[in-house]
Amino acid sequence: MSHLRYGGHVHANGIRQHYLRYGPPEGAAEGLDPVIIVPGITSPAVTWGFVAERFASHFDTYVLDVRGRGLSESGDALDYSLDAQAADLVAVADALGFERYSVVGHSMGARIALRAKASGADGMTRMVLVDPPVSGPGRRPYPAHLPWYIDSIRQAKVGMSAADMRAFCPTWTEAQLALRAQWLHTCDERAILASFNGFHEDTVVENVAAIDCPALLVTAARGEVVKDDDVAECQALLPTLAHVRVADAGHMIPWDNEEGFYTALGDFLGASLSEEGAHHGRQ
Repeated sequence: MSHLRYGGHVHANGIRQHYLRYGPPEGAAEGLDPVIIVPGITSPAVTWGFVAERFASHFDTYVLDVRGRGLSESGDALDYSLDAQAADLVAVADALGFERYSVVGHSMGARIALRAKASGADGMTRMVLVDPPVSGPGRRPYPAHLPWYIDSIRQAKVGMSAADMRAFCPTWTEAQLALRAQWLHTCDERAILASFNGFHEDTVVENVAAIDCPALLVTAARGEVVKDDDVAECQALLPTLAHVRVADAGHMIPWDNEEGFYTALGDFLGASLSEEGAHHGRQ
């Protein structure tokens, strides 16, 4: 049985923002802060639904469509900067009436969470940074290439199948490919270009030093996004930063090793998301 309750929109930070809400069983979330999941550069909220379903075994869970993706607002005049995205996150939490909340940000979403916290997101009580790009001015470039995003988006706008999508995501399941093929067309090229350029133009790693809440860094064992030296740099900036590497996973960690992702989170958010924890309640 699905934990999905509804999709909703709020007017926050001057634009329409869409989210999906996944709710736990009655009483299961008592004493636990709600969780906001902020996806990556070309991941509409619905593509994180399988993760939100597990989170919702314990937590009141909200998955955002970052501006320019999914059902949130997009357009020629929209500001797609990291600062605007960070302000969106804080404004959505305020609009939903959250005095306290945890954030799980993946890739670009992790950078959004970092910038939001550095800008004074006082209600953010815990932060999980999932394989955040550490690129920026004077740093090595983000290992993915822009045409990979743009070519697949343009094909999705015309119409593509799961089989077509496999050329871009060869290790994904049929269901994962079909969902991405269905929703990728909602990613505005202007938003993707601005965010991709921001990976190289925005100073973000330094924001780690501004974190004033418990924080967990979850990284992929495969890939070049976050290397050991990057982890060491982040922990030098924030000695309390916990870190877990997920084996058998590339950048899209929950897609490659879903149970490993939940095991890495442990009970950091206040309840265990491992398979045993999901079935047997809070630990």
